[in-house]
Amino acid sequence: MNNAVCTNRPIGFLCGVIVAGMLSACAMEEPSKLPPNASDLILLKSAKLCDQKPAVLSRLAGVPVKREVWGTGEELRIPADRSATGANESFFFDQDDQLVGQLFIFPSAVDLKPYPVLRETLGKLKPSLEFYLNIAQTSARESLDPSTLYETGDATSTVRYLVLNGDPPMLLAASFSIDPYAKLMSPYRAEFLSRIERGDKAKGGSKPSGKGSTDREAFAALQQFSRGEAAHFGSCGVKDDARAADAYGKAIAVGFSDKAWLAEAHHKLGLALERSGKLEPAKAAIQKALTIRPNTAEYLNSLGTVYARLGDHAQAVAAFERAVTLRPNYVVARFNLAEAYEPVNVRRAIAEYETYLALVEGVEEEQSRAARAQERVQALKKH
Repeated sequence: MNNAVCTNRPIGFLCGVIVAGMLSACAMEEPSKLPPNASDLILLKSAKLCDQKPAVLSRLAGVPVKREVWGTGEELRIPADRSATGANESFFFDQDDQLVGQLFIFPSAVDLKPYPVLRETLGKLKPSLEFYLNIAQTSARESLDPSTLYETGDATSTVRYLVLNGDPPMLLAASFSIDPYAKLMSPYRAEFLSRIERGDKAKGGSKPSGKGSTDREAFAALQQFSRGEAAHFGSCGVKDDARAADAYGKAIAVGFSDKAWLAEAHHKLGLALERSGKLEPAKAAIQKALTIRPNTAEYLNSLGTVYARLGDHAQAVAAFERAVTLRPNYVVARFNLAEAYEPVNVRRAIAEYETYLALVEGVEEEQSRAARAQERVQALKKH
């Protein structure tokens, strides 16, 4: 059985399209699904995402590092005059000592004129947010400075640039994070904006604008949920179901006020337990998610998968039927329904496989599963 798992890309990402010319000797390149992200301003010098804390500290030997609590993890801060980039650098580690985010704040802002590749990238990106800031670095300007937040990244990480508009544009801050922690690493978070904006009246500054995002949920819950996602999706190269289950469980223990967050935490806990072979606890977790959000097709598909592994074909069929009733074009649940019908109703299995094949015709991502469906239809028709 298959669970539908969406990639954990941040909201607002656009699929890039490469228009290839007609080349007689070369095949057309496949369009990129990632936004432009090239940069000639290299910031990840002392460490890279997913590094372990002891290795990072070893590279920073001799550099003054301020260590601060960051929820259940830790933030390492390096002043601009001692950092390799000329920025106030922050390294954020989760409770497992894994580097999940980096933040760079430039005290004097960085003129982007010498960085044509980054300027070209920013020019291709749609602004994520435009707003005004009180910037200490630009005391000669107006009291409020127009700024733009840009978002890009690659398959597993999110990169954000906070740019002061003008000619030339000036880089105020940049952040890098593995995708599950993107929400906690945005330069637009209020606590990070307060590090950027001026607030020293003795230096001619004014009070910060008070802008910036704040969390509606407990930071500890969001941090543990992010930790669970990183382990669930293998953001650092290896999936860890035990760590994912531990993190989702801790997030639930802290609590969410939003029912959607709470339901998803129970659902993801169920997925982690199911992948670990703990089927009865997995069933209980997913059923809990369904008590919070009863008509969620993804949860029903996951529950059907657990029932199928438990050998309860009747309950599996019932769960998958409900999933496709709610979402008739839910192709993964449709395939799973066909599989679940095989031991109990061959004709229905064939019908569901054929419906699935009609739905996924021409869908590249479903080629492998479609080939399996075609094989099963041929085999079942012989009996």
